[in-house]
Amino acid sequence: MIDVATLSVIRRWALREQMSIREIARRTGLSRNTVKKYLRGGDEEPRYAKRASSSKLDPYAEKLATWLAIEATKSRKQRRNLRQIHTDLVALGFEGSYGRVAAFCRKWQADRQEAQRIAGRGTFVPLVFGPGEAFQFDWSEDWAVIAGERTKLQVAHLKLSHSRAFTARAYLLQTHEMLFDAHNHAFRVLGGVPKRGIYDNMKTAVDKVRTGKDRDVNVRFSAMVSHYLFEAEFCNPASGWEKGQIEKNVRDARHRLWQPVPAFPTLAELNDWLEVRCKALWKEIAHGQLPGTVADIWAQEKPFLMPPPPAFDGFVEHTKRVSPTCLITFDRTRYSVPASFANRPVSLRVYADRLVVAAEGQVICEHNRIVDRRHDVTGQTIYDWRHYLAVLQRKPGALRNGAPFAELPTPFKRLQAMLLKKPGGDREMVEVLALVLHHEEHVVLAAVEAALDAGVATKTHVLNILHRLVDGKSAVPEVVAPQALKLSTEPQANVLRYDSLREAQPRKEARHGT
Repeated sequence: MIDVATLSVIRRWALREQMSIREIARRTGLSRNTVKKYLRGGDEEPRYAKRASSSKLDPYAEKLATWLAIEATKSRKQRRNLRQIHTDLVALGFEGSYGRVAAFCRKWQADRQEAQRIAGRGTFVPLVFGPGEAFQFDWSEDWAVIAGERTKLQVAHLKLSHSRAFTARAYLLQTHEMLFDAHNHAFRVLGGVPKRGIYDNMKTAVDKVRTGKDRDVNVRFSAMVSHYLFEAEFCNPASGWEKGQIEKNVRDARHRLWQPVPAFPTLAELNDWLEVRCKALWKEIAHGQLPGTVADIWAQEKPFLMPPPPAFDGFVEHTKRVSPTCLITFDRTRYSVPASFANRPVSLRVYADRLVVAAEGQVICEHNRIVDRRHDVTGQTIYDWRHYLAVLQRKPGALRNGAPFAELPTPFKRLQAMLLKKPGGDREMVEVLALVLHHEEHVVLAAVEAALDAGVATKTHVLNILHRLVDGKSAVPEVVAPQALKLSTEPQANVLRYDSLREAQPRKEARHGT
């Protein structure tokens, strides 16, 4: 095998310096027949047969190429990585290394991109949208520090296609109720609803992708679209360029909003900051195609938007059966329900930030929603001690160690500590707690605090104070006598005057009096 540089030297020695073939062969170490063959070939570069070497991957090459083609049609989050593909090949009997599979995948990807380039799929048409015509929506994954812990967030982005005004709102999950809540807040911030919304084929909106533009749209998503009176349009699979504005907005938000990583005590405070920050960015970012900033063009587009109706009641409903311990379970977290509904079915309405329990056509309780994505814990239990008062009245002994009563307000705990020291204190404390069923809780707490301050920790005294508070009488009323009954000389509270009266009487009468 000879390279091009050596061939050039041989031709120069023979043709220009008139060196003999024997001398050239001696200097290069080649045989004279080889030197003659290369000189007869002229300027043509020598060709060598491709090396045909077998690989352990050859029997699996077709299978691997098929897998890669299937993975290319999936969304980025659903694709298997190369490690997983290598593991699956090993399960089929492949004995080669991960590096060999990675090299095959790189070559396959390069060939695919070249084929797409030749086919013209890298060519796009610029899009122009009129005022109030459309918006684009997408999700992204970003990080923030919430309550001192680094947390992965699902961020909903919505952008007006004409003015390019955008909103961002963070959630812990990417579910239907989060999607509905994101639209409620976005239309509120943007001041109206466009005629059309452009989405990818996210699972929270599309149940099944059919041929062409045909989609099986989720029923609850259709209800939201009908509520806000816009037309939902879905991109072709793996065609993110069809909503390129929001795709770019997601990339730009990485350095505009999430670098450096923001830190807030709660998710609600983070979302309040995001709303303020997005509006501030409207005034800082130039529109690009039209003169002025995003805020300027948004002000011009706003009259073309439909005024937003009342927020969509975006809940997802589940049927639950209440346990004998008055609990229902949702996402590994248990929530208490009033004891009268134990062992009965109820309707659970799941919102982005709260859970509402309904039965018999009315709302029976509500809880703040707890989202715990850790897989190494069994979840937690959220109690409302008021839900167990009906049981407590039948079983007052459960007050001492009942789990729902571990978080009683401080005045109740102080009163309980005093009452449990005497016989019948359990039942007396239960009767005090039951007062919240008939009076506002803060009024009952005020009565308990007043009784504790007076040093009379009894149910009777709490009831007396409570009745005065309810009647609007915080103290014993002052008696005002009519003018005709007023005394000219007001009596003095002096008990010594009785001693003076006793000394003025005869001794015998005094003894009789004593």
